[in-house]
Amino acid sequence: MFKNVLVPVDGSETAERAIEKAVEIAKACGAKLHFLYVANINQLAINACLSDAILSAVTKAGDVILERAMEKVPAGIEKEASSETGSPAVVILDYLEDHPMDLVIMGSRGLGVVKGVLLGSVSQYVVEQAKCPVLVVK
Repeated sequence: MFKNVLVPVDGSETAERAIEKAVEIAKACGAKLHFLYVANINQLAINACLSDAILSAVTKAGDVILERAMEKVPAGIEKEASSETGSPAVVILDYLEDHPMDLVIMGSRGLGVVKGVLLGSVSQYVVEQAKCPVLVVK
């Protein structure tokens, strides 16, 4: 049975559906939900010279996305939120190494470089590399 479920979030429509599915599974299994936002700083650095203002904006955006995810979890379901920076696929897999999970539930497509962090290639990479089951939500 699933006891710990990782849900990478980026504010995209598919990530929102992944949150809904994660809540459904958590209710059925009594699982704890672990929300993870990854600020894709590596990709942003390619497109712009990173200033403190840009880093602050990305961090604040992540905080808002995590807060919205946490608000969607009904009382009685354990939850926690984390925010990281780096390459999303690598950070998600590193998180899984440090925090063993029974399941990952993630969206199939993100919002792109500025607004989001999860790209189709990220979900594909996580599916291929994760040591636990991965549910990709469309």
